[in-house]
Amino acid sequence: MKGSVSKPSKACRILICAAAAAIVLGEAASPAWGASAATPIVPAPTQTAEPLDKLSREHILASRKKLYEKAAAATHIPWYRIAAIDQYEHTLTKVHPKDRNHPKRLTGIFMNEPVWSGMFNPDPYDSNPRSIGIFNGYGKDGSGDGQADLNNDMDLLYSMASYLLRYGQSEEDFSIALWEYYHNSRSVQRIRQFSKLYEKFQTLDLSGHAFPLPISDSYAYRDTWGTGRSWGGYRIHEGTDIFAPYGMPVRSTCYGVVELKGWNPFGGWRIGIRDLENRYHYYAHLQGFEKTLNQGDIVTPGQTIGWVGSSGYGKPGTQGKFPPHLHYGIYRDNGLAEWSFDPYPLLRHWETEERQAIQKKKKKSSEQ
Repeated sequence: MKGSVSKPSKACRILICAAAAAIVLGEAASPAWGASAATPIVPAPTQTAEPLDKLSREHILASRKKLYEKAAAATHIPWYRIAAIDQYEHTLTKVHPKDRNHPKRLTGIFMNEPVWSGMFNPDPYDSNPRSIGIFNGYGKDGSGDGQADLNNDMDLLYSMASYLLRYGQSEEDFSIALWEYYHNSRSVQRIRQFSKLYEKFQTLDLSGHAFPLPISDSYAYRDTWGTGRSWGGYRIHEGTDIFAPYGMPVRSTCYGVVELKGWNPFGGWRIGIRDLENRYHYYAHLQGFEKTLNQGDIVTPGQTIGWVGSSGYGKPGTQGKFPPHLHYGIYRDNGLAEWSFDPYPLLRHWETEERQAIQKKKKKSSEQ
C-alpha cells in the first residue's frame, strides 16, 4: 500500500496562493507596495490620553508637531512634509466625512483596511506588522507596542513617512511619492504648497487672517453671492464685491501660496492664493499687481498683493466697464473639484476682528 500524503485544507491553499501572489505581484501592482526601505528606529508611544474635545487648539497643534517631529527623527523625512500630508488629509475628511469616517484623533491621515493590511491579506483588520509586511500593506508599528493600528497617530505617521522614504528625500522624490500615492496632480500641488508654508514659518499655527482692504470708511460691500451675472453668458456671482476707490491696496487675507496670477476675461487682472485649509482665495478686477509678487510666492495676512481697479470683461487690459471694486471669492477643494461658497460671513468676521484690534491698540496707547 502506497503511503498517502494529506492535502492542505482549502483555506490553507488560498492563504498560500495569496501570499505568493502578494510577494510576486506586489511590486508590479504599485510601486508603493514594493520592497520597503530599511526600518528606522521606532519611537516611543505618544498617543494623547485626553479626549480631543477637551484640548485647546494650541495644545492640539503642539501635540501634532511633537508627533511629526518624532516621525521625522525616526525616518529622516522632514517634519514639514509629514505635516503637509497630514493637513491635506484633514481637509479631505472635512469634505468627505462619511467616506473617511474614523475615531477622533490628532492625525488626519486616512487609510482603508486593504491599503493598511495589504490587498491580498485574508485578514483585512490585521494589525501584525510582520504579516502586513508579507502582504505589502502600508501598516507599521510606530508607537512601539508591537501592533500596527490604523487609528494610532504614531503608527499612521510612521507608516506614511516610511512610505515616503522608499522614494528618497529630495524634493523631486517627494513629488514622485505623492503622485504614486494619490495619482492626482491636484493633491501633489496642494501638499507641496502646504509643505512650503510649514518649512518657511516652522510652525503649524498659521491661522491668522486680515480683511482684504485696509480698515477704513472708504469702502462698502454687502452680500451679493449667488446673484445673477450676464456678461459672457448667464452665471451666478461667486463672491462679494467690495467697492472702493481706484488704487486702494488689496491685501492677502491669509497665510498662503500664490497659485495663479494674470489675466482672466471675467476677472481681469486677478490673483489666486491657496491657504492651509485648502481654500482658494480669488482677488479680481485689480488695477495692477505688487511687482515683486510671483506665482509660487508665500504671502502673509495683510500683505499688499495689488490695487483696486475695474479690469475685466474683455481682452487683456480692458478697464472701466464698471465702477472700481475688489471682487473677493473663496473656493473649497474636495480633492477632485472646487466649488465657491459665500465669503460674506468671513469678511464681516475678519473686518470686525481687525477693527477691534485697532481700537484696542489705540486705547492702550492713550493710557500710556
